[in-house]
Amino acid sequence: MGALPVFRWRLAPDGYATRRQLRAAGLRPGGQDPAAQLERPRRRRGPLIAYLYRIDAAKPVRPMTPARWAALERANAARRTCPQCGRDAGYVIPAALGMCVPCAYPTPVDLHDDSLRSA
Repeated sequence: MGALPVFRWRLAPDGYATRRQLRAAGLRPGGQDPAAQLERPRRRRGPLIAYLYRIDAAKPVRPMTPARWAALERANAARRTCPQCGRDAGYVIPAALGMCVPCAYPTPVDLHDDSLRSA
């Protein structure tokens, strides 16, 4: 990479942006190497560093194709499916549990279920 120009926090010149700023503008670095770096000083540790890219060399974000949308939908469905009971939990299964909450913490009788209370 070589020696990059270093700018202090909030003092980067116009024409440079971080990856996040590029993405918010609908752009991507497009294979370019970082053109500069930004340093934010911290009290007891080394500075935080963010790489800056030239906006004029950035390319537009690639559009999502139907195949990519389908793959994303399948991946999200897999994160919601409980491996224990096989049901769609309706939420992303916590990695710490590895299964849906009812499977992780089974209760003999659910006292909050109105259909069981009236029987």
